[in-house]
Amino acid sequence: MAWTPADIPDQTGRTIIVTGANSGIGLEAARALAAAGAHVVLACRDPSKAADAAAEVGRAAPGAGVEVRLLDLASLASIRDFAKGFADGHERLDVLINNAGVMAIPRRTTADGFEMQLGTNHLGHFALTGLLFDRLLATEGSRVVNVSSTAHRAGRIDFDDLQSERRYSRWGAYGQSKLANLLFTFELSRRLDGAQWTAACHPGWASTNLQLAGARMEGSRWLEMLATGMNRLFGQDAAMGALPTLYAATAPDVEGGDYIGPDGFAETWGYPKKVGSSARSRDPEAARRLWEVSQDLTGVHYG
Repeated sequence: MAWTPADIPDQTGRTIIVTGANSGIGLEAARALAAAGAHVVLACRDPSKAADAAAEVGRAAPGAGVEVRLLDLASLASIRDFAKGFADGHERLDVLINNAGVMAIPRRTTADGFEMQLGTNHLGHFALTGLLFDRLLATEGSRVVNVSSTAHRAGRIDFDDLQSERRYSRWGAYGQSKLANLLFTFELSRRLDGAQWTAACHPGWASTNLQLAGARMEGSRWLEMLATGMNRLFGQDAAMGALPTLYAATAPDVEGGDYIGPDGFAETWGYPKKVGSSARSRDPEAARRLWEVSQDLTGVHYG
């Protein structure tokens, strides 16, 4: 049977953070989790968009616990402020959904000098998870869900040019960041060894603003029109794209190290199921090395 939001177990009493919850998959996940009874923290960079998203979630789930906290994953200072503010106000964290991301953009750097896609998609979430680790460990049955992509299959971790300073490819950098999401997922799962666990997911081809950002940053109307047309032809809506995230976050049969994606053709669309990932994503030596490099770059060391 197809798994839908109606199958989400009761989330009453649970606290869930969703990064990038102001639009797209993050907003749809937040809406469904709030409807299931969770207290949802919308971790967003733009205060105005976050407030609009909170109002939308509140309309869809009247009486739900919805909280907005500012988080810019391209700034380690912002990540530290968010983590401290959350920890000061919450004793527990049941699920951390590392959803926010950027895709195939012109080369930019974060506030800390990291290549933007690696810095936001991987290093920002690596730091956030580590800074919230005490709350996760203190909460029985807690979960970390990292949102990756089928683009991880084309990704390679270039440890000699991790920040793409010598050569930059927007899709190459994106693939590297999404591969890093999976290496982080599987390494964290190994290190937790069944205590609390982390899983990953991907949305397939979900029609959201993510595909348009690169074209808009380029100022290319033609590329924006192309991306819009491709979304209409091949993409599923954001609500369907959010299903693997919701399954990974709440389904009782998900275990540490699982990877969830759509069940349709080439995992492009459909309902959630457990799927495979590339051999590179399962390389324990690369995962261990990336972990150490990520700790050194972010200054966040896990206990």
